[in-house]
Order: sequence, then C-alpha cells, then structure tokens
Amino acid sequence: MPEAIDPNRSGSSAGSGTINILMTGGGAPGAAGILKCLGKEKSFHVVAADANEKAVGHYLADDFVRIPRADDPAFIDTVHRLCREKNIRVVLPLVTKELLIFAQHAPEFEKAGTRILVSSAASLEIANNKSRLYEFLQWRGIPVPDFRVVETTEQFRSAIEELGFPENEICFKPSVSNGSRGFRILSGQVDEADLLFNYKPNSTYIRPADAIRILSSAPFPELLVSEYLPGPEYSVDCLCDRGEAVLIVPRLRRKMINGISVEGEFVQEESIMDYCRQVIKELQLSGNIGIQVKGSGAGDFLILEINPRVQGTISSALGAGVNLPVLAVKQALGLPITSEETAIKWGVQFSRYWEEVFY
Repeated sequence: MPEAIDPNRSGSSAGSGTINILMTGGGAPGAAGILKCLGKEKSFHVVAADANEKAVGHYLADDFVRIPRADDPAFIDTVHRLCREKNIRVVLPLVTKELLIFAQHAPEFEKAGTRILVSSAASLEIANNKSRLYEFLQWRGIPVPDFRVVETTEQFRSAIEELGFPENEICFKPSVSNGSRGFRILSGQVDEADLLFNYKPNSTYIRPADAIRILSSAPFPELLVSEYLPGPEYSVDCLCDRGEAVLIVPRLRRKMINGISVEGEFVQEESIMDYCRQVIKELQLSGNIGIQVKGSGAGDFLILEINPRVQGTISSALGAGVNLPVLAVKQALGLPITSEETAIKWGVQFSRYWEEVFY
C-alpha cells in the first residue's frame, strides 16, 4: 500500500484541510454525474479540465482549466504545472486516451505529492486492447466469448464461418476503440425496411455482405470478431486496489442510448461478482474501473470489455448508497472509509435524463 499523503495538508486558496482534485474530461458524457459525486464530499475542491473551453464541467465544477489533448506533446507538462499551481492532491482522468500516458508519468506526479487514479501501464496496455484482453484472460483460464482476431477481409470471412455464422449471430469491433465506435452485430436476417422505419439510425445490425463491402473499401484496424452473447448485459462498477477488489457493484443495463445506460437496476449477482474479482486480480487493476459482462446462451456471464477508468454512469450508484469516486480518492490518500460508505442497497432501480446548464 503506498504511503498515505497527509490528509491535513493545506489545499491552497480553497481553504485549510481542503483536498484539491483535478478531473480531466470535463466535457465527457458522464462528467456532470461524477462532479455530482465528488461534490458530496465537502472537503473536496474540484477543478475540471478539458480541451474545450465550453465543456459542461466548466459550469459545474468549483474551478475550470483548459488543457491540451492527450496526444499533444505539451499535455503532461501542462498538467504538471497545473498540479503545482493549484496544489492538486489527486488527478481523476475520465478520458481513455489519457490513461496510459498518466500511468507512465505517475511516479513523477507522486514525487510532487499528487496521486493519479489510474492502473499500471502494464495493466492498461492489456485492458485497453479488447483482443489482447481476451487472449490474456483465456491464457489465465478465465472464460471469455469464443473469438478470433482478424486484420484482413479474408480472415474476417474465415472467422465468421468458424464462429458458426449464419446459424449464430456474430459481432465485431476494433481491438482499440472508445464507447460503441465500430461495434456491429452480423445477422443474415436484417430487414432493411424495418431498420429504416422502426429503428433510429444508430442500429448496430449489419448484413455480412455490407460489412465485407465496407471492410474491402479501405484499410481497417485490427478487429475482434466474437460470438454474440444473447443474455442480459451488466455494467459493473468496481473499486480496486492493485488487484484487490474492494467493492463490486453490478447493475443491469435495462435500456441504453448510444452505449450509455439510461435505465437499470443494482443486482447482487454473485456469479458476476466472482468473475469480476478474478479479472481484477489477474490484471492487477486499481482505482475506479468498469467491467461490461453479458449472459451467454449457456447462462454464464462473460466479459465484453473493460473501461479501466471511472465510468460515466457510476453516479447512479449514489442511489444504491455508494459514492465510488469519493471512495477512490479516499483510498488513494489513505483516508478512513467507514462501513456505512461501502454498504450497497441492492434492488435499487434508476432512470437517467438530460439536464441543461446555462451560461
């Protein structure tokens, strides 16, 4: 366990005893909810950061700073400077592309008294690549969906045939991608008129001929092709400490819009919790992370992917009695956590909705 940072250290102009937190990704879909979580702890002073000056976090956080994108050479130096100037104790990244660079520079931040809530670089290099993740877990004896990794249209054709198409539905997605970008479900029964008039344009179903036509039209990234799991889908919010599962909170995804949960229920599904505990241990994950699982035809819950960061919908867990972002900050700083803070109210259901900010 890393040495605890003194919780009584002054937090700059925000006041003595204040803990200054830098939350990147202030314009992310889940930023408003995560700021709501952090705002529950009165000793926290939250500085939101984003490359977009008009990010929603600008108007909801205690303070706002504009920073470069993760691929900008000035990114790390800029964040270093901000941490010094604003006496930042903890950095909470919401942007997937920032995670690895933060992990690589975490020791430098720690020397200056700032903790980065991120897993190790070795863990992230596996977790952020869906194909490497499946291969790693399979090698460690943890069940995963049947899958193939492809780089050419010929390999794609062979993969869907080996996986049982058209008798079985198949799905594919880039090995490295964000959200639902590039995800499609192959089906031989696609009714184009039905899709046109009865579904929104973001339907994920596609005919194999259309998929192959698109893949043949231009170079494409490495793809993970796998069996499509037909069962219920869960998003599992976790708090981890270097491979130890501190809290595992499964929530059934009843309704999604563009890959984001808008209706759900917190379910104490022990098989999911045991499965996620194994994944966390093997990957040595830390902080707030999310694991997506789905039921197979045999009724087993298998992994879809990992979000090795705080998930946007994590704020819904407030209704189940747990404030996971606050707990992650407390864990990183070695602050006490009470049993009441980790008591989960199972069976709570939730709905989410849009809300405006005006400026």
